[in-house]
Amino acid sequence: MHDLLKTYLFLIPLFVGLCSEFLKIITEGIERGAWHEGLFRSGGMPSSHSAFVTSLLIVVGWKTGLESVSFAIAFVFACLVWYDAVSSRHAIGEQAKILNRLQTWEHFSERLGHSLKEVIGGILFGAAVTILGIWIS
Repeated sequence: MHDLLKTYLFLIPLFVGLCSEFLKIITEGIERGAWHEGLFRSGGMPSSHSAFVTSLLIVVGWKTGLESVSFAIAFVFACLVWYDAVSSRHAIGEQAKILNRLQTWEHFSERLGHSLKEVIGGILFGAAVTILGIWIS
């Protein structure tokens, strides 16, 4: 496992993404008494997208350095994902709530975005698991 992670650091963000999805199911079950609708669904705590891009950002920074073009690209990408999760997708979810009240022929998903708390939770979870993964490798 040690050599595998050292050679294939990109496995860490994939592991972080999967772990955050399972954690989301557990978190929603405890907080709301209702289990999340399944893996790879929008919304919920922690934000899997935020956890994944945070992990990717840390791995790229670790491997290429903070001054590299690759890290700059990963940083901008992460910022776009975080912004999209909190603002754009959240706004679309709010619009879906209103549309669902106005019509009855189709139900739109209302859990598209994340709260700031969910995004920060994803960032912290992604960073912690990634740092642990790098330390293990």
